[in-house]
Amino acid sequence: MGLMVEEYGPSGTLERISDPFWFQCLSCVLGFDWHSSGTTTVTTAALSQALSNGEYGLAVVGGKGRHSRRVPDSIREVGERMSLGDRSIEGMVYASRMTAKVDSAALQDGYMLYHHAFFLSEDGSWAVVQQGMNDGNGYARRYHWRGGPGVSRGFVDSPHEGILGEREPRVLDTTAGEAAEARGAIRDLACERPERVARLFSRVYGSQTTLLEWTDGGEGLPPKRRRTASPSLSMPRTINWEAARRLYDVQPRDYEEVLAVRGVGPSTIRALSLVADLVYGAPVSWRDPVRYSFAVGGKDGVPYPVDRRTMDRTVEVIAEGIREAEAGRREKMEAIKRLEGLVPMDNGGVASG
Repeated sequence: MGLMVEEYGPSGTLERISDPFWFQCLSCVLGFDWHSSGTTTVTTAALSQALSNGEYGLAVVGGKGRHSRRVPDSIREVGERMSLGDRSIEGMVYASRMTAKVDSAALQDGYMLYHHAFFLSEDGSWAVVQQGMNDGNGYARRYHWRGGPGVSRGFVDSPHEGILGEREPRVLDTTAGEAAEARGAIRDLACERPERVARLFSRVYGSQTTLLEWTDGGEGLPPKRRRTASPSLSMPRTINWEAARRLYDVQPRDYEEVLAVRGVGPSTIRALSLVADLVYGAPVSWRDPVRYSFAVGGKDGVPYPVDRRTMDRTVEVIAEGIREAEAGRREKMEAIKRLEGLVPMDNGGVASG
């Protein structure tokens, strides 16, 4: 860790930790298989131990369960030791809360957060590595964030550095770039009197007999209403009306402020998203933002057995791309050698031809 900080500095180190591919490689270097259950939790715990004395200008707080709930207090304690100003410290506390809120309410992918690690540095940079579990299939999904000086990425518009996991067929994502209009409509609804929101909500449910009407292109709807049909989702028939009243009192200026209001959770966002789509014609995104899925398999069959033919064909395609690249012969040969070092081939190598 000391060599890494010396080479890249605290901010550069956090930049790498916030990259899901780099973090995965780090876990493998530490001895984990790529799909080991401790890839996230144990790696962050090991980093926390390595940085516990503060000599590198970095620290890690949080973890699983009760450790994640102590993150705000831990950030304040560590921030004071690092001589960070109050504004910087409270900004990090806010970042910790908002990253957790986004990945549980603004992005609804079926994964419940159970691990939240917050990395902070003496130069004001921060990163978040948090993980959720899908009770249905038993898979985990890891979310990576980065912020601080020089980082312009916000919390609600394509905010992640990356998400690692298995791709899901349908995910409600209000943070996608194409959901900008929906975010604006949700904010406008949040500023309405709860009584009016309730009327709009009842109109949506009062005009349908089942949510199945809104699947398969709206086959159950009259022809002139099919154009507004949305993908299916288990929408709530009630929302947190206390939170709706709080939203009206706050009058949030944008979607981020909507999320920041306490009490606004997944059910409220789902309900407002439904109204924004069906009443105002401002749909959210249903595309899973995950950046990477394990496509070939694991050596022990987890999550599924290796398909050797697919793996070999994948390597061949990569090798062909290297040969066709606009690069010098030496660079191409070095790239081929690196590829063969990672995935040796039974037929004598991928460099032939």
